[in-house]
Amino acid sequence: MAVIGKIKRQYMAHYINAAKPGDPAEYQRLGKDLEEYKVEMNANVETKNNILGETSVILDSYQPQASVEPYYAEVGSALFERLQDIIDERQTLDELVTDVVEVHTWESPTAGKYTAYKEEAIIEVSSYGGDTTGYQIPFNLHYTGARTKGTFDPTTKTFTAGSSGSGE
Repeated sequence: MAVIGKIKRQYMAHYINAAKPGDPAEYQRLGKDLEEYKVEMNANVETKNNILGETSVILDSYQPQASVEPYYAEVGSALFERLQDIIDERQTLDELVTDVVEVHTWESPTAGKYTAYKEEAIIEVSSYGGDTTGYQIPFNLHYTGARTKGTFDPTTKTFTAGSSGSGE
């Protein structure tokens, strides 16, 4: 059933592929222990004034990124294992590539699947350790722009690309 009126934050679901590069996707929903998760769009905007006193504005790209903080490590979590490997092995470049899926659960599902957008991202572990509340591994996600529209089944945690295969 579709949500009517204002949308509660819980209905914009964010999943991260916690699998190691080359392994089958293993999506884990972000949100546990997070009071906030937002994707900063970081638009590339150029503003110019001409001699006529007119202003032109060109927005030609986005460099989206998001921060997951705090992230508390949990034994048995695929995401924890992925992040710990990044720390232990000081991974760089392609070892940091994953994908994230944004799922519109406020819309009515079709056969249990919701409209979703999958996008490639780079994981940047910003620090590790933390205070007495537990072992923390805050990280950032840098979206690359390789975005695909499709559907996501939260029961099976599978993304299926749309017929066009590209984002809108």
